[in-house]
Amino acid sequence: MTAFTAFAASLAVEELEIDLLLEALTQRHGYDFRDYDRPLVRRKLLGVMAERELKTVSALQERVLHEPGAASNLLRALAVSPVDLFGEPARAREAREVLGKSLRPVAVPKVWLAECAGIGDAWTLAIQLHEEGLLARTDIFATLANDELLAEVREATLEAAALPALEENYLQAGGAGRLADYFEVHNGRATLLPRLRGRITWAGYNLVTDASFNEFQAIVCCRALANFGPMLRQRVLRLFHESLSRFGVLGLDRELAAGDAHAGDYQALGGVLPWYRRVG
Repeated sequence: MTAFTAFAASLAVEELEIDLLLEALTQRHGYDFRDYDRPLVRRKLLGVMAERELKTVSALQERVLHEPGAASNLLRALAVSPVDLFGEPARAREAREVLGKSLRPVAVPKVWLAECAGIGDAWTLAIQLHEEGLLARTDIFATLANDELLAEVREATLEAAALPALEENYLQAGGAGRLADYFEVHNGRATLLPRLRGRITWAGYNLVTDASFNEFQAIVCCRALANFGPMLRQRVLRLFHESLSRFGVLGLDRELAAGDAHAGDYQALGGVLPWYRRVG
């Protein structure tokens, strides 16, 4: 057997092991990553294996099935990574402008942060909509598939000492006040003010399996959508089309291709984060 043949055989075995591990996660824990982008999933699995000094995916599967906490750790590794408050100022400024214009004519707008990247994602939007004069009549739905992460974000706080370092990003994103004014501090931990936090509904929702649950005037999904394989991506784009109102706006990870589901029903608005208005 040549070195190339041996390498190809090893990769084939590894692919089979990944298939079995993802099937185990689906059957045992109810989280389906089988149609996610395979190279990305493989990189994340290899990262977990390196941390645990495991040589094979099968060894990781054995831990996931039999070792307490191993499945939880793996699911965290496969989930969307949380972002910092105003961690991407250019995107945040753009979101403020697009959503401000689009939501202002709507009496009671609804915004869906699909597979939200933690409190940094949701709290950034809440502060921006408040400064645009929209939050008091806007409902933000921040959804996550992972129940454990969902429970954590509902009780999450920030280190109060971190707020001054975040001020510059807040200002670059178009902030119109002082970031610290939007937080209450207890024992060194900062929490978004209740009147802002109360406009956010955290809910469990699985983009892979669940059906449309509401009509929204804006949907934002860039980080999770980038993780999906071609078939799953099309499934989610169809879901978003079903869930987005006429003339609602959609924020994605990359520009729609001509062959993407319902691509012809959207008008491109441009931007660092591609934004679209549904017109069809």
